[in-house]
Amino acid sequence: MAAADHLRRTQRAPALLVGHSLGGTAVLAAAHRIPEARAVATVGAPFEPAHILRSVPRPDGLDAGGFDADGTAEVAIAGRPFRLSRRFFDELEQHDLGARIAELHRALLVCHAPLDEVVGIAEATRIFTAARHPKSFLGLDGADHLLTRREDGLFVGRMVAEWAERYVGADPLAVAAPAEGLVVVRETGEGRFTQAITAGHHRLTADEPAAVGGDDSGPSPYDLLLSALGACTAMTLRMYADRKGMALGPVTVRLRHARVHAADCAGCEKREGLVDRIERVITVEGGADEATRAKLLEIADKCPVHRTLEARPVVVTRVEG
Repeated sequence: MAAADHLRRTQRAPALLVGHSLGGTAVLAAAHRIPEARAVATVGAPFEPAHILRSVPRPDGLDAGGFDADGTAEVAIAGRPFRLSRRFFDELEQHDLGARIAELHRALLVCHAPLDEVVGIAEATRIFTAARHPKSFLGLDGADHLLTRREDGLFVGRMVAEWAERYVGADPLAVAAPAEGLVVVRETGEGRFTQAITAGHHRLTADEPAAVGGDDSGPSPYDLLLSALGACTAMTLRMYADRKGMALGPVTVRLRHARVHAADCAGCEKREGLVDRIERVITVEGGADEATRAKLLEIADKCPVHRTLEARPVVVTRVEG
């Protein structure tokens, strides 16, 4: 609730609450105190806050060695150390979460791994059964409690986002859709290089590979460049085929960018130093005769993005603010 109050003061109150493990139990308990929240998603959450006590002995017991002078103790939960207070343990037993869930009055998504060894799947069943509609369940097959595999975390993130949009709409902090023809790229703050790209009503993500310090959460800038050329090539070929009544099978364009020595680049005007070389391979399902292949090569070079790249466009830059 303190976090929601802070967001209410500094940005806007959260419309979606997401909690993992005991954090999921916490958002279920707090949702009724956050009126702006319209949807709640839990991941690996226990039904009762006191569930945590089953796997973590109270620090004032003989097994854990008691509390420190400041009233806190370090305990291990799912293999990770946490420093918790005596008050924390005392308050865990004071919540009636079943009543809170029954009166949630918000859309609920329960995400849980069937083989979760920290919080059993039965806890998810209790949450789901206590809740009223609208409610949904997402099984996280193969995941562990902490979602230690990157692909599991990304899967949960994508699914929660898709589900939540039905109830809370698009990202309320996203910039408004730019005017037609304008592309906006902004840092997300989620990674060192992660960028959110808005083109009209479309949202994309760009990043750098992990090998160069990124999170690999989206295509790199050069991947996007090749994607633009490939898409434009395929679209141009399809428009030509349709206009000419040509029976052309599905087109696939494969592209690769590299910096090569000019001396090794056949067809490059520059003969010294390094040059950018884009290899483009066009495949037509079902094949094409020699005359058709020759014509496709000619038309591919007329794709507008291809022409823009060859024209060496002037980029005018200014810094605002």
